[in-house]
Amino acid sequence: MTSKELTVPAVALGTWAWGDSGAAGDGYFGSQLTEPGLREVVEKAHANGFTLWDTAAVYGMGRSETVLAQALKGYARSEYQLSTKFTPQAAGDGANPVADMLEQSLDRLGVEYIDLYWIHNPADVARWTPLLIPLLRSGKIKHVGVSNHNLKQIALADQILGEAGYRVEAVQNHYSLLHRSSERAGILDHCREHDVRFFSYMVLEQGALTGRYGPAHPMPAGSDRAAAYNDILPSLRALTDRMRAIGAARGASAADVAIAWAFAKGTTPIIGVTKASYLDGLVRAHDIELAAEQIAELEALADAADVDTRGWWEREM
Repeated sequence: MTSKELTVPAVALGTWAWGDSGAAGDGYFGSQLTEPGLREVVEKAHANGFTLWDTAAVYGMGRSETVLAQALKGYARSEYQLSTKFTPQAAGDGANPVADMLEQSLDRLGVEYIDLYWIHNPADVARWTPLLIPLLRSGKIKHVGVSNHNLKQIALADQILGEAGYRVEAVQNHYSLLHRSSERAGILDHCREHDVRFFSYMVLEQGALTGRYGPAHPMPAGSDRAAAYNDILPSLRALTDRMRAIGAARGASAADVAIAWAFAKGTTPIIGVTKASYLDGLVRAHDIELAAEQIAELEALADAADVDTRGWWEREM
């Protein structure tokens, strides 16, 4: 059994964009990153109690983990938590690809254990889930989560782990105002009923719900997210305008309201941070209490936008 229950901060800090090379237009997000800038992010995050970092072996094919390790250098291992992932689609052909990918992550991150280890995609739940059990027994991973799994797949993973005295302690799915399939499929209810932490990723839809982008100010040209979102930005104007208005009454931004909505739905948002200033928004968002009628209004506007933001890697829940 795991020695203690999973305990994490209210927000996880996402480092998917840290896998970009730092050159303009080079990477999924087109982020321009520097080592001093990311170190500043870490220092400000820890000063505000945000100490859970979410990454994956496939974010920049190892670059995100390597860059994160460098940014965390000098902090004691007990001062932060790490969340990273095994991605079946990138598995090698060794005897135990899960253990192999974990060892590579441990090496890049420069640590001896991972606090929360995920099966990233449900390529074959019955094949990959059992391989987590010896890693739990060894202490190399402390807790297990599943990402992009539907309700049936979550239940199967939980059954497999349960036979060895463990369980699925977290679910991580795409969940935002624009993409609420996990809620409609009953996954959020399942998590509440079984004391499973639900981590919502893409809460800001890679920037589309921040209010910073629009037809006159599109996402970085040449990036994958520009290809995915720039064409739908006009459809989001009514929603982001309303989010901006709700935020303005509280000295907050549209992005803060999107994150506050994720809190209000009982989830733990994973928010990508590439600038220290973004952390101020997380503090504001945590203090915003949206009224039930505001939540309903925002969801109605999101539905009216009628856009599909499901990622290419996602299946229907």
